[in-house]
Amino acid sequence: MPLSTCKARIVFALLGFLVAGACSAAEPVARVRVAFDRNGVTDTRAEGMADVAAGRRLTADDPARIASISKLITSIGVMRLVEAGQLDLDADVSSLLGQQLRNPAYPDTPITLRMLLSHTSSLTDDAGYWNVPLGEDSTSITSQAKAWDAKHAPGTFFRYSNLNFPIIAQTMEATTGERFDRLMQRLVIRPMGLSACYNWSGCDEAAYARAVVLYDTEGKSVRDDLQGRMPGCMVIAAKDKSCDIAGRWRAGRNGTLFSPQGGLRISANDLARVGRMLLGDGVIDGRRILSPASVRALATPIWTYANGNGAIIEEDEPNRGGFFCSYGLAVQHLARGNGSTCRDDLFGDGRPRMGHSGNAYGLLSGLWIDRAAGTGVAYFATGVPNDSTGTHSAFSAVEEGLAAGR
Repeated sequence: MPLSTCKARIVFALLGFLVAGACSAAEPVARVRVAFDRNGVTDTRAEGMADVAAGRRLTADDPARIASISKLITSIGVMRLVEAGQLDLDADVSSLLGQQLRNPAYPDTPITLRMLLSHTSSLTDDAGYWNVPLGEDSTSITSQAKAWDAKHAPGTFFRYSNLNFPIIAQTMEATTGERFDRLMQRLVIRPMGLSACYNWSGCDEAAYARAVVLYDTEGKSVRDDLQGRMPGCMVIAAKDKSCDIAGRWRAGRNGTLFSPQGGLRISANDLARVGRMLLGDGVIDGRRILSPASVRALATPIWTYANGNGAIIEEDEPNRGGFFCSYGLAVQHLARGNGSTCRDDLFGDGRPRMGHSGNAYGLLSGLWIDRAAGTGVAYFATGVPNDSTGTHSAFSAVEEGLAAGR
């Protein structure tokens, strides 16, 4: 069945007009879906415009800011360092960072990578999570009381918080002495044969030329309108507006710089490669990326909703909620809810799946695998609202359609 597109909005935008309401807000500017199994891609569908102004149509090889699926890729990097003996999921990260990381309400409770990866660390996004300029320290956020959940001790309560991942990135940097963007290239992106990068660092001119522009529901470009050029500054510039990353970066001090929580640029085809690696117990095209034990760890939930033991909504997205029902090491687990309070059956078939969803800047994305069936799907759509309009889950109607291939 063909994928529909927001043709009226695209035509008006190409003519140079911005017309609100030219078509349904739920219809994407562009969307792509890649289905796969352990052996390769089984189906590809792409429709709409990667760049409306340039008249460039979307393909499955075009990189988009994939939002929170970035967390899952970051977790793969963490697991590679765990396998190398450089990180311990259950060690106090304060000892790795060289500075104290504690919830002020629970000063004697250590915070671990396992807690950070599973959103049970008691960190919140209330003080921010991305807006630390180059040359500054993320303690400007974590030193604020509102950055912490004072009602729940670390390790006892699930609360989805993007801030966990800059802290994870800092821990990776402090342990290795390598900058996060470069470290992820070495650990994950190059070994897997991906054309991908965090905040465009490490991508080439060909990737800039194929960048997917992100649009809001009114058709306005809000992110990555690169026009074929490298971004002027790949991080938040220093307070004096300079962008001397090499001169001002310090290992383990500002993990927000390359957006480990949401800043990965990657295509649907390359997302499918990530899914195939997980289906292959850590192997992709004959190359081992993770051990089977690491894949099993990713496939095992750490937290599952029961009796109010977590917040099942995205707290910074009031129109979305009810689909965080089971979560592991930066892996979201589906079809684990009770069907009423927790509606997480995106595919509507009751089968358990693992992966991650993403939403930001008018983009919705997903990477999901069914390990038992040996199948998976990767997708994203642009120009769509973040809502819970699905018929059989708390995901959006757009996401349900992409998951099912409608």
